[in-house]
Amino acid sequence: MRLSRDEFEKLVSKALEDLPKGFRERMENIVVVVEEAPSQEIMRELGLTSPLGLLGLYQGVPLKHRGVRYGNVLPDRIVIYQRPIEALVRTRGELLIQIRRTVMHEIGHFFGLAESDLREIEGDE
Repeated sequence: MRLSRDEFEKLVSKALEDLPKGFRERMENIVVVVEEAPSQEIMRELGLTSPLGLLGLYQGVPLKHRGVRYGNVLPDRIVIYQRPIEALVRTRGELLIQIRRTVMHEIGHFFGLAESDLREIEGDE
């Protein structure tokens, strides 16, 4: 399944709009962007051998670790990788589910959840 960047970004935006209000209200100093695939630098940093192994990435200071001195910093980033997500799915319905799941997973990191916490919540363990 392949979409244009614009179509894919609209689906990511929709996933963000559909978040519960309580989550949306607490998401400050963060941007969500779509990139085609992880860069070679990111893959090296994370020890990945295939760009298809990473669907999204949170970069920043999790909300629960922001203290009173947190401020005047660039926004945290959530990157959603289009091609790896598209490679996993066959239908538009599957694509919508995977985008939503990836967005929620990375937002979990923003709120301070560890990978193991997220796998447990998502039912992957």
